[in-house]
Amino acid sequence: ENPILDRLLPEHQRKVLDRLSTGLPLSVTANLISDEDYWKRCCTERWQVCDISNYGDSWKRMFFERHLENILKCFIPNTTDPNQVLELIPLCKDYVQKLEVDQFLPPVQVDEKEKRDDLSDTGSDFGFGEVSVHHYDLGVLITALPHLEELHLTYGVKDCGMNFEWNLFKFTHQDCYNLAVAVKMCHNLKVFKLTCSKVDDDKTRLLVRNLLDHPSLVELNLSHNLIRDKGARAVGKLINRSKLEILNLCNNQIRHLGAQALAQALAENSTLTSLNLRLNCVEDEGGQAIGHALLTNTTLKSIHLGSNNLSEPTAMIFSQVLAQNTTLTSINFSCNHLGLDGGKQLLDGLADNKALTEFDLRLAEVGQETEYLIHQIVWANREAARLEALQVSPAKPL
Repeated sequence: ENPILDRLLPEHQRKVLDRLSTGLPLSVTANLISDEDYWKRCCTERWQVCDISNYGDSWKRMFFERHLENILKCFIPNTTDPNQVLELIPLCKDYVQKLEVDQFLPPVQVDEKEKRDDLSDTGSDFGFGEVSVHHYDLGVLITALPHLEELHLTYGVKDCGMNFEWNLFKFTHQDCYNLAVAVKMCHNLKVFKLTCSKVDDDKTRLLVRNLLDHPSLVELNLSHNLIRDKGARAVGKLINRSKLEILNLCNNQIRHLGAQALAQALAENSTLTSLNLRLNCVEDEGGQAIGHALLTNTTLKSIHLGSNNLSEPTAMIFSQVLAQNTTLTSINFSCNHLGLDGGKQLLDGLADNKALTEFDLRLAEVGQETEYLIHQIVWANREAARLEALQVSPAKPL
């Protein structure tokens, strides 16, 4: 009611701030107090582990991001008062740049409880719980946060223990639609991660439709979902209608047709620098398609194809890639079946390669000697790159 803190002498300001209670209402402190020491007290009294390096070295930003995340993690649709979130928007909107929400609670369904007691493991299969199970709609919130640049979401319930039910992990079509529309409106969003949320082909296509031509999105992570070839095809379209630099599709169900669609996009793309397809099943048809794309692509620096059931034909095309491509610095072929001949071909391709500084061939069956020789070449490239970086960077004054 009488904010005169700024008018006090510095030593008097310090005395006031040191004595202020951290339990004051946020409606009073949020926009009146910028002192980092006060917000440090607020954080350390509330959370045991506080690492502000993840929050731009700002205690105030850490407090409001974690406070908002906690409210969202505990929000129960149709039970929790939505004003809990809405009233926080004007208080936190200037400070929230990243939100990491690894849990969304479904609505409480009292009327279905008795049925589920008997059939809790198979309730969804029998049609129980088909009543609305939509989660909190983030739309109003995230579109009102002008500085939001990163959004990391997982639709599920942590630590459910003996209360496990499949419905607790249901990311519905309505959830997906609400989220897709909201993300489309977040024009400053740079990083979007939606992981471990049972995102299938239809939901992927819905997300992609709303992400096409997004003005600032540079990283998309849809790992640990249920994306198949149709979903991968949609992501292929997104690659060339966005500014994406990092794409993570690890641990999905993408086979050779999906990999071929991604390869086709990769051949024409000039922004993507990192692609992670670990733990899919693209096999040699997909691996060869990606290899052919990398014969012309000049921007991708890192490719992860670990655990994709690849064998010698993929190694053969990547031997050509290693001989011609001067952009790739990191390749991961771990946990595949490249074989001894495949390893020798990769070694031959590396003969004149000066760019590759990371090459993971663990459990790729290329033979111990070949793996050692490849490691020697890659290590030499890494040392040369390190020395070059030292020469380029100006010496720091003592």
